[in-house]
Amino acid sequence: MDKKFMVALLVAAMAVILFPLFQSFEGGTQLSELGQYYTQNGVSDTGATNLVASVVVTYRGLDTLGEVTILFLAASIISFFLSVSKDDRIENRTVMSVTEILSTASQTLVPIIVLVGAYILVNGHLTPGGGFQGGAIIASGTLLMFLANPNHKLNHTIIHVIESTSGIAFVAIGVIGVLMMDGGFLSNKLFDLGTPGEVISAGAMPLINIFLGLKVGTELSNVLGIFVESQNEK
Repeated sequence: MDKKFMVALLVAAMAVILFPLFQSFEGGTQLSELGQYYTQNGVSDTGATNLVASVVVTYRGLDTLGEVTILFLAASIISFFLSVSKDDRIENRTVMSVTEILSTASQTLVPIIVLVGAYILVNGHLTPGGGFQGGAIIASGTLLMFLANPNHKLNHTIIHVIESTSGIAFVAIGVIGVLMMDGGFLSNKLFDLGTPGEVISAGAMPLINIFLGLKVGTELSNVLGIFVESQNEK
């Protein structure tokens, strides 16, 4: 049977299945009871003007810990299967040459990308952003660096130290919130909440975002580095 006909048949079948769902969909007209609590009490409870960050980092801190754990396990599995021993690593591999535009642009853009990622980390409690977003942006700078210079070497020792330290500090803040504060994991009341809207505010949330972003950024950068080093084809 013709391949294009099969593709068209599959698309038509999916349309028949999904059309009733779209036809009967009705968007929510009002917030749930929990959503109303977040909007009405989020700023006073957490001191953060970024409601999404206050939910992710404080109200649902255990969920965030689970997400970080999943990312760590995924990065560990990828590193295990793609890791290259020192004996098998090829130094100064012959790789496809990059354009002058990419090489020059990366030298300018990588520091800017890292700076933007750091800004999003520090201001995650005030504006859209936070640890995951800032860490991913920092890792995108690593990706651009590898695209411009595939032979670039990451210092995996430093990466592992930053990753481990950030992870331990992240969990430690969560445990302190349970044992010493108001009984909530990742409670941001470890410090004074301050005045909402100011850089130094929202208690421990900026610190949590920084540790979270460093962990995410180093894990993703480490995966990228191992992936590049595993490409041993001359």
